[in-house]
Amino acid sequence: MAVRDYPRDNLPIPDHKPVGLTTYDARDPDTHFPPIRQLRPPAGAPNVLVILLDDVGFGASSAFGGPCQTPTAERLAAKGLRYTRFHTTALCSPTRAALLTGRNHHAVGMGGITEIATSAPGYNSLRPNTCAPLAEILKLNGYSTAQFGKCHEVPVFESSPIGPFDHWPTGSGFEHFYGFIGGENNQYHPALYDGTTPVEPDRTPEEGYHLMEDLADQAIGWIRQQKAMAPDKPFFVYFAPGATHAPHQVPRDWIARYRGKFDQGWDKVREETFARQKKLGVIPKDCELTARPGDIPAWELMEERIRPVLAREMEIYAAFLEYADYHTGRVVNSLTDLGILDDTLVIYVIGDNGASAEGSLIGIFNEQAIGEAPDLNTPELMIQRMNDLGTQRANNHYAVGWAHAMDTPYKWTKQVASHFGGTRNGMIVHWPRGIEAQGQLRHQFHHVIDIAPTVLEAATLPAPTMVNGVMQEPMHGVSMMYSFDNPRADDRHQTQYFEMLCNRGIYHRGWTAVTRHGSLPWVVTGAQPPLSQDVWELYDTHRDWSQAHDLAGQMPEKLEELKRLFDLEAAKYNVFPLDDRKAERANPDLAGRPQVVHGSTQLLFPGMRRIQENAVINTKNKSHAVTAELEIPRGGAKGVIVAQGGSMGGWTLYAHEGRLKYLYNFLGMLTFEVTAQSTLPAGIHQARMEFTYDGGGIGKGANVKLFVDGKEIGLGRLDRTHALFFSMDETLEVGCDHGSPVSPDYPVRDNRFNGRVHWVQIDIDAAARDVDHMIGADERFMMALAKQ
Repeated sequence: MAVRDYPRDNLPIPDHKPVGLTTYDARDPDTHFPPIRQLRPPAGAPNVLVILLDDVGFGASSAFGGPCQTPTAERLAAKGLRYTRFHTTALCSPTRAALLTGRNHHAVGMGGITEIATSAPGYNSLRPNTCAPLAEILKLNGYSTAQFGKCHEVPVFESSPIGPFDHWPTGSGFEHFYGFIGGENNQYHPALYDGTTPVEPDRTPEEGYHLMEDLADQAIGWIRQQKAMAPDKPFFVYFAPGATHAPHQVPRDWIARYRGKFDQGWDKVREETFARQKKLGVIPKDCELTARPGDIPAWELMEERIRPVLAREMEIYAAFLEYADYHTGRVVNSLTDLGILDDTLVIYVIGDNGASAEGSLIGIFNEQAIGEAPDLNTPELMIQRMNDLGTQRANNHYAVGWAHAMDTPYKWTKQVASHFGGTRNGMIVHWPRGIEAQGQLRHQFHHVIDIAPTVLEAATLPAPTMVNGVMQEPMHGVSMMYSFDNPRADDRHQTQYFEMLCNRGIYHRGWTAVTRHGSLPWVVTGAQPPLSQDVWELYDTHRDWSQAHDLAGQMPEKLEELKRLFDLEAAKYNVFPLDDRKAERANPDLAGRPQVVHGSTQLLFPGMRRIQENAVINTKNKSHAVTAELEIPRGGAKGVIVAQGGSMGGWTLYAHEGRLKYLYNFLGMLTFEVTAQSTLPAGIHQARMEFTYDGGGIGKGANVKLFVDGKEIGLGRLDRTHALFFSMDETLEVGCDHGSPVSPDYPVRDNRFNGRVHWVQIDIDAAARDVDHMIGADERFMMALAKQ
């Protein structure tokens, strides 16, 4: 059977047994079997490269009039198409899940990021098997598939080294994966996986390592190998580097390119961008620049002394975006070198949501401080640490005013799905072999769920009705191919709901009804108002491109019609019940999602590394103890016994200059140390740290004691502690500390314990209380029984 005749609506394609004469001897002239045919897509199916940047607003990239230079995007746009009304979901995990499935985000369980998943179907972070991902469909049709960069769709309760791996990239249709699991990663000290195996960077930052370059190198290497081994087989590469999500970290020489270019402030930058956008035609001549929301301060109101810091924040961000675009360009150039760029459908989505306003009104030294310790993020600290911004010594994020400017000309930002500032992103399609038009604009309304149907139509593949024996839910998006060579084609995506953290909107045939709910994107905690108090706005975007004029008071009947339509669409796609909780959903007990660790004790062994925070027993806001059985060499002990977190937050128990030491790192801003009074003796001994929490709320202080073989050898005091997370990307290791070091006492590499760590046990609450401050064999035996 010829490849083009394969029935492709039921995947995997059934194997066909040859039917014919069976001979006894292979030398018999009647012996004949058809040659083995390797599975391939239909003739003419293109290679596919989908590029997804992170936290880039519509008004950031120079390809859409922004102040950040993106020559790769401009080059692709010059021979391709720029889509000016392309939309995302307003947050990263939901956008990625929608892109990779062609279904609305709540329908695939991704109503929020994975870290705040609940047990509700629209928010549980579990993609149903009725919604097979695009990569799986393409692989089963004969494509080679690979993903590089960020994967923020793995449920946190499945992100441990024991899986299950069904929702990891290699369980979701990608034959190869190199990147990270979670929402963000340190650009200099990333937690990386090759498939499902943790790996470490081959160089240090001092030796020139940066994650963006590494991801591009990996993608280029894989593409070259794929084309060298199977040149007739098309590939699907999903390149999602995680830039420009915070932390904003980029080499200093790139930052220098933007020195002084943002001294005029965000309001002026917004006006300059608006003028360029009109000149490019990415917004119409009659478009209005929306007013800055009152919650976002004007540049002229910012203190004079903090303005140089604010300008530096934007210089760093602009450099980061240009750096990301440059290395993306290297991936694109590799296609040119192989002579396959014209045969490759390139879809470049410049941002998975609007620009991020999660960095406070003055920016932030460590982005995590926004929820943990906003009081420490003072103008004085930002001024003092200004030269650390952009380096491995900071986890910085720019100020809210810059995020708003990067979403020009629209209102609001990331998280705010009600307004286009949170959901409208620049998108470029480049495919010379398949698109006659070059350098043109397309103004049809589209959404990220339209990418999967577009790829399938380009490959002349049907959306399957059955995958792996499971009946499939139809894709919710529509293919964009109708618009490729017809700039005047009528919109085919006519209705689209939006919802994120109860910020809601509905688009229908040019009209939008929207409501922004509750707290601001840069506010993590605090009470939310009742949903009944939300005020809906109405816009006619055929005449009012940027949602500048609210017509709700003039057209109440039209508003009610659209609100009713939102409810119908929301009910269809699992949006209800609406859930505006933020910090509360970080607690799995409140959210109702599974936990990896159960009970009050966790036993760890040497060799366990890159254990994500969700897979470690939670020691925050409670008393606990860490006990380790050690074999200490005669020459004295040094190195890490166990560590969790990194240089921007965490704790470590280690030996320094022969003595047991405990260090608590609070956000990279404060450190608390407890050092033993005597050196650790040679031989097999138990080292123990007891942490007595003050109580009375979250993030409070604690008293710390150190013991060896039950004898107290050190004590100290912590004034404050992490309440929510140690880190979004750093991990726990036994016997070493990977990633950035929690303590400056030991280096990034070569920090292994120089003796042997037999085991480490973490106990919380009542289990941490031990009269003799020792864990005996009987206690470990009873603990093991309790786990059965």
